[in-house]
Amino acid sequence: MYVGKTLFAQLMDFLPWTTFTRIVDRYGGNYRVRSLSCTDQFRALVFAQLTYRESLRDIEACLTAQSAKLYHMGIRSPIKRSTLADASERRDWRIYADFAQRLIAQARELYAEEDFSLALSDTVYALDSTTIDLCLSVFPWAPFRSTKAAIKLHTLLDLRGNIPSFIHISDGKMHDVRVLDLMIPEPGAIYVMDRAYLDFERLSLIDQAGAFFVTRGKSNLRIRRRYSHKVDRSTGLICDQTVILTGFYSNKAYSRPLRRIRYKDPETEKTLIFLTNHFALPALTITELYRSRWQVELFFKWIKQHLRIKKFYGTSENAVKTQIWTAVSAYVLVAIVKKRLNLDVSLYTLLQIFSLTLFEKVPLNQDFLEPTDSPEDGMFHNQLNLFDS
Repeated sequence: MYVGKTLFAQLMDFLPWTTFTRIVDRYGGNYRVRSLSCTDQFRALVFAQLTYRESLRDIEACLTAQSAKLYHMGIRSPIKRSTLADASERRDWRIYADFAQRLIAQARELYAEEDFSLALSDTVYALDSTTIDLCLSVFPWAPFRSTKAAIKLHTLLDLRGNIPSFIHISDGKMHDVRVLDLMIPEPGAIYVMDRAYLDFERLSLIDQAGAFFVTRGKSNLRIRRRYSHKVDRSTGLICDQTVILTGFYSNKAYSRPLRRIRYKDPETEKTLIFLTNHFALPALTITELYRSRWQVELFFKWIKQHLRIKKFYGTSENAVKTQIWTAVSAYVLVAIVKKRLNLDVSLYTLLQIFSLTLFEKVPLNQDFLEPTDSPEDGMFHNQLNLFDS
């Protein structure tokens, strides 16, 4: 792979460009385009994500300063701020969304055998959303409150490798539970959710698809106990019951038995109630599954800190979605590179290194992460000491 290529060009070699071309043709992305093709636009936006560029002017200035290396980075057109802005406004964001989904599929295959904190062979997903605040006067298409705008990232995170398998971008008014209508449940998978997704009609569809869910129950939930299983109270478990919903609407939506587990967290002393349709796993494993839901919160925190998804290069809905999906592509690309090259570093460390070395011509492998003695260090040790007597 390394034949004098810049580090950025080597990273781009991991992408399936044939697939990208097919997607661009599907949406007519390069129709009547004279400069800055979709490929160049994507490379420029990924460069901006990897190097923490704050604006289109910032992207233009950095790439112009390295104009002699742009061809070797795969960028065929000069990057101009106005041209990049027009491309983000007009080219269909679904080009970059579909391509990100293709990268996600690759990453999930690579991380399919990744160790999970629990000894489970099932696929475990954590579902949640995060809100990104915006200015209502600048982003009027994303209403949230009377004086505020926002968008939501509804994310289904595969906990093996922390790869987002499903992302939906909506305005701030969309309720979290409605995203369940957009998902196709995977038979045998376990979906871990908080109380915002407690809708028995939608949970019934997950059960009918042969999938499992773990969620929090509400204190005013009307139920009738059918059976109580023995529990070890020294572990924090209070009860493990098989129950039936007795509320008129809840029973009509979900008439089958549910499993209800009460657990007292020894750290916070809070009592938690879990509901699930999985009767085979030990009760303590169910509580640990819900604890693993915290990984999706860490994922949101990570991407907000290390990717450019809080400040946007454009104000239209198309520009915002294009930037978010290219940020997802950059995240998944780094995860793919880390796995394929067996790099023993965190994603954060890789991003920090890439942000400083994308223009360097160094081989992308485990060796480039190891510090080497610089020539200056060797010359220094050979110098005579001027103060020797």
